[in-house]
Amino acid sequence: MQITDKKIISLIKSGGVGVLPTDTLYGLVGSAMDKKTVMQIYKLKKRTPKKPCIVLIDRINDLKKFSIKIGKVEKDILEKFWPGKVSVILPCLEKKFFYLHRGTQSLAFRLPKKPSLINIIKKSGPLVAPSANPEGLLPAKNIIEAKKYFGGEVDFYVDGGKLESKPSTLVILKNGAVKVLRPGAVKI
Repeated sequence: MQITDKKIISLIKSGGVGVLPTDTLYGLVGSAMDKKTVMQIYKLKKRTPKKPCIVLIDRINDLKKFSIKIGKVEKDILEKFWPGKVSVILPCLEKKFFYLHRGTQSLAFRLPKKPSLINIIKKSGPLVAPSANPEGLLPAKNIIEAKKYFGGEVDFYVDGGKLESKPSTLVILKNGAVKVLRPGAVKI
């Protein structure tokens, strides 16, 4: 049985965690604004505590929700990459987001191109969305693999068929320059 977007959004808003096809790979998703949800995702993934997750947003303006101010140069660069499969690391100095930036004082954001995903983010708010796999194992390429990893420990699964994209290209913006930290789905 396929789960509805309305149900997914309701589960996310109430602190739920699920597996969802993103614009790149299957993601283990939950609300980026809910500290308890983010901690649950770290636990499920057995993720290194000091390693921040990528946050999915539905528009550039969402950066303000994380107290991130960007200038014209940064905005122009972001508009070249977004929407798309590029995750951009930006400074996030706000202490209240320590649970997201894990002391790095920076966060990676991505504005996906996938309309169904954008529709969910618009209604649920920004999502943390690391790949759907325990750290050190290969990302799930389909729902069967995701269910082997997480079983009944997540609140929902959305089947998007087989996904075989590379992860997003990870870049950092510094003084108007773009530096690639992880090559991925988009060549820069």
